[in-house]
Amino acid sequence: MNNMEYAGFWVRTGAALIDTLLMLLVVVPALSMIYGQDYWVDESMFFGFWDLMLNYIVPAAVVILFWVYKSATPGKMILKLRIVDADTGARPSNGQFVGRYFGYYVSTIPLLLGIFWVAFDKRKQGWHDKLAGTVVVRVGQE
Repeated sequence: MNNMEYAGFWVRTGAALIDTLLMLLVVVPALSMIYGQDYWVDESMFFGFWDLMLNYIVPAAVVILFWVYKSATPGKMILKLRIVDADTGARPSNGQFVGRYFGYYVSTIPLLLGIFWVAFDKRKQGWHDKLAGTVVVRVGQE
């Protein structure tokens, strides 16, 4: 386990950008078909059921399911990264994955400090990783 190569801030940022672009390829057309082009210019904070589903519920479910079945999102898989248990290097439990997802909220609230923490931490853990007991490593290094 001591030979794990932790994934740093920039490669993880790249993975997050890939995931965001992939999600937008699905969500933007769907919201446009449901609500029309006014969705993108209207100042309303909430449009209804599908707004909630496609912006919050579905993305959360997709991310957690990828983590549960692949220990990585598509962006992490493309960049050859995987989420592992910080203590054992094994696959995290489903509870750790769910906790890690909700830990993102904790990481982002204080000006994204918990996300930027990855850049300075010796194990490259963000606060969400620390809360869930996970690390992100390069595949083949765990």
